[in-house]
Amino acid sequence: MSIVSGTQTDHRLGFADQTEEVRVDALPLSGTVPEWLRGGLVRVTPAQMDFAERSVSHWFDGMAMLNRFGFAGDGSVSYASRFLDTDARRAALASGGKSINGFATDPCRSLFQRVQSLFSPELTDNANVNLARLGDEYIAMTETPIPVRFDAETLETLGHDKGAAGFGQITTAHPHHDPERGELVNFAAHLGAKSEYRVYARRSSTEARTLATMAVREPSYMHSFAITPRFALLIENPLVVNPLRLAVGGKAFIKNYKWKPELGVRIHAFDRETGAHHRTWTADPFFVFHTINAFEDGEEVVLDLCAHEDASIIELLELERLRSGSGHSTLGARPLRLTLGAGSGVAVARELADVDLELPRIAYRTRNGLPYRYVYGGSAGDAAFLKRLVKIDVEDGSFAVWEEPNAWAGEPIFVPRPGGVAEDDGVVLSVVLDADAGSSFLLMLDAASFEEIARAEAPHHVPFGFHGQFFSA
Repeated sequence: MSIVSGTQTDHRLGFADQTEEVRVDALPLSGTVPEWLRGGLVRVTPAQMDFAERSVSHWFDGMAMLNRFGFAGDGSVSYASRFLDTDARRAALASGGKSINGFATDPCRSLFQRVQSLFSPELTDNANVNLARLGDEYIAMTETPIPVRFDAETLETLGHDKGAAGFGQITTAHPHHDPERGELVNFAAHLGAKSEYRVYARRSSTEARTLATMAVREPSYMHSFAITPRFALLIENPLVVNPLRLAVGGKAFIKNYKWKPELGVRIHAFDRETGAHHRTWTADPFFVFHTINAFEDGEEVVLDLCAHEDASIIELLELERLRSGSGHSTLGARPLRLTLGAGSGVAVARELADVDLELPRIAYRTRNGLPYRYVYGGSAGDAAFLKRLVKIDVEDGSFAVWEEPNAWAGEPIFVPRPGGVAEDDGVVLSVVLDADAGSSFLLMLDAASFEEIARAEAPHHVPFGFHGQFFSA
């Protein structure tokens, strides 16, 4: 069993279970919270990795907990945490962890149960990756098409949203918002005798439509994608699978994928209006979890992303490695710009800045799919895990850094100031682990200067997580 103590004094505390559900009306606060900041920063995190009989194998498979930092406009900050009440967690508690079926954790199954799974695939509803608003509903997501609805104020679980289930067995937890149509655009892989990629859009839990499809023999593992006003861009990692292996391989999901660098990275552009396949470009091999942004520059398309050297990052995020601290700075990715020419099938790559970057965020509401200047993200530097925050100016490659000794910062989220004009007029919010104190705090930075303006102390450590969203009041 892989158990790490909740009394660790370094970054490994971020991988210790946090099963306490709390609600605090006003957190201890230093600095000044802008009065215009009203709403809630809600993050989802793998918060329970250890069970009576066994632990999960991979960080991506921890049971999902919601954490909310609330802003009422009076200078105070509230806090609440609550587990998502999912089928996956209820089964994990009942079985002591033996039932867990996730990204890289395989359930303890008999041969008969494995054969049965060929006819009834097991898709987890452990929505621990990202959050979004769909119409009037709020959903938590993972890489299966079973989002979980929740109340953004109370964090109560409200049931499944099965409106995306017909598009494929694998989807992304990174849909894009189309403000003109009021839709979420996403991608799914339908696996079978004839597999295909499907780009689709959803306006609500009951309204969905297909935008584009593409047949594929060995589907790629794709964690995210990008859009521009005209195109949906799928980025095929050279990490691919024979769909039959997922059915009969007897391994955890991601263990069935093979790294084939000879394929390179293939970028497919689909016209969002007609569904037509516009063009495919190929880049030298790398592995990408997260895109940064994309935009059209005349007849060319520009695609920015965080590029890892290869798919070994997946193994480095196994729970045993993370809890032992053996991942080290190979966790960092290069911020890379790909120029996709109109008359060529070759992607031209260059680095955006001389710093590593992951968990990237931009001024999404005004810049997604359009030319932009700033990206915020996490950076490992020489540390054993993502530790500091960076702000990169993609026009000149300069960057600013926030860091403190033995403080480990999570994904930075930009919140624009109402009425602001400048791209970086607003605040950046990040949940930071203070390993010396054994607890976490919410950090607030002025987005323009990248200097601290306030922090609010949480009552306990918040386990490291992936993504969150700020939902305005």
